[in-house]
Amino acid sequence: MKSVPKVRIWIASSFFLICFFFASWRLVHLQITKHEHFAGLAANMHGSPQTLPARRGAILDVRGEPLAMNEPLKNIIADASLIKAGSEVRLAAMLSPVVGLSVQQLLEKFATGKKYIPLCKKVDEATACELQVALASGTLRGITFEQDARRIYPNGNMLCHVLGFLGMPEAAGKSDTPPHVQGVQGIEKTMEDYLRGYDGFFFTERDRKGQEIVAYRQMEKPARDGYNVRLTVDMALQSIVESELDAAVKQYNPTAAIIILMDPKTGSILAMGNRPSFDPNALLEAKDEQMKNRAIIDMVEPGSTFKIVTAAAALNEKTATLDSTVFCNNGSFAYGGRTLRDHHGFGNLTVEDVLAKSSNIGSAKLAMGLGDLRLYEYVRRFGFGERTGVFLPGEINGTVHPPHKWSKISITRIPMGHEVAVTPLQIATAMCVIANGGKLMMPRIIDSVTDAEGNVVQQFDPIEIRRVIEPETAAQIAQALKKVVSKQGTAILAKVPGFDVAGKTGTAQKVDPKGGYTPGKYVVSFLGYMPVENPRFVGLVMLDDAKASSGLNYGGLIAAPIFRQIAEKAARHFNLEPQPEEPDSKTILTKSDPPKKRR
Repeated sequence: MKSVPKVRIWIASSFFLICFFFASWRLVHLQITKHEHFAGLAANMHGSPQTLPARRGAILDVRGEPLAMNEPLKNIIADASLIKAGSEVRLAAMLSPVVGLSVQQLLEKFATGKKYIPLCKKVDEATACELQVALASGTLRGITFEQDARRIYPNGNMLCHVLGFLGMPEAAGKSDTPPHVQGVQGIEKTMEDYLRGYDGFFFTERDRKGQEIVAYRQMEKPARDGYNVRLTVDMALQSIVESELDAAVKQYNPTAAIIILMDPKTGSILAMGNRPSFDPNALLEAKDEQMKNRAIIDMVEPGSTFKIVTAAAALNEKTATLDSTVFCNNGSFAYGGRTLRDHHGFGNLTVEDVLAKSSNIGSAKLAMGLGDLRLYEYVRRFGFGERTGVFLPGEINGTVHPPHKWSKISITRIPMGHEVAVTPLQIATAMCVIANGGKLMMPRIIDSVTDAEGNVVQQFDPIEIRRVIEPETAAQIAQALKKVVSKQGTAILAKVPGFDVAGKTGTAQKVDPKGGYTPGKYVVSFLGYMPVENPRFVGLVMLDDAKASSGLNYGGLIAAPIFRQIAEKAARHFNLEPQPEEPDSKTILTKSDPPKKRR
């Protein structure tokens, strides 16, 4: 048994050991673990926090031309605690014409004694520099200048639906912390995480004149500027598209007009334009209808452009060949208790001529040879009924009903582009399948993301979604589509001298929201590509409710000539060499040879 003194010594030693351990742990905790916390508290007590603003990244076209950029500005801030007594009136008089406040209003603000009084935001740097010089020459203190910026879009309404714009988040005003201005639509929204920068900060102390004592600068975190986003869009081609859209609106006054140019091999969007449009530099003047990117959010019945799906499916499944003949019932075909008509009374047509002459009956019979399930399968394989995956907000799926929801006549109406609802971008992407040899490519609008030094942060490579048809099938469809753009087809007005053009016209009566179709209102389109042997671009021209003369509201007469104008200019842009014309390939329309109604 231990003696009592030894027990007491052991207890006392243990007590002091525990106290020493606790004190040591507490010291380590305060000095190391909580160092940054207490350093921040000390900095707040003895210094003032200063923000190091980050620059938002720019949006560039494929050649590096700026499409969205920042204009540097200054915010004018007053620190009433630094204003020298007796100089308030002189200071207010100097500031008044710049900040837009009266001398009396400024004196009232100075009288509050606050250290942070915003006087005016977004002053151009030249004005701010002049004011700084004037304040220095008058030995006036208490005014500082914060760095700020304004987002500008140097091309106005060009590409506005793709670029989008900036705005305050919905939570703005619900917090004491100023909200970060963020992208609301277009690339500004989808690429927000790349474009936005992250502000830095530093704590500093100032002398009695309000000048920073750099030697006393304490905690500092540098700002991280936003990354630059380079698009696949070529502004030279975009300018061509915008010019033709303006001309089409002036001539036909449509409810809406859409033009898309794509590289069929990579899926890259080379140009995308909509009307109506808006200027993102003047958002207060923009209306909701003007801000819609109709290329990805409008649903339309595609009309006869959809016939490429049916013909490609029949050839790929070998239920028909390009030379197979189809009896077109002389223009009237009764099926399922309804009559399907062509605009001309055709007898026997080859599959090639079914496309060239845009026969509704011929397309319906090709689909019947496939059957419901196989037709539906190819419609989906071409990408209809699902989002394309383009990096733009608001894209919709469109509507493609499964066969169990079809009516008795659906098998004859879907092949001609009825009973389906698609987006213009889906139509253009489907034609890329024919032009590139049978592959469905994801539409690509982002080329890369780079930092301020031009180093690539992320590359967005082309993505092949799936093979839709075999290369030989695509080549056969291309042969038929070349005939469409000839005097034997419906789109001679899309022909570009010196080049082989493949294309398809579309004329779809507008769906009435109350049911059925609206008499006299059409969505007309032309979908084509060139040169056929090595396609450089696929183009879609679509006009909704063009105000054309009676009997002339057809895709071959309205949209096809617009495509030709674009294609001729694009050929010069790509430095394409025209080939000699064949003697019999030209057709001249005269008063004695009026244009016929065409699908």
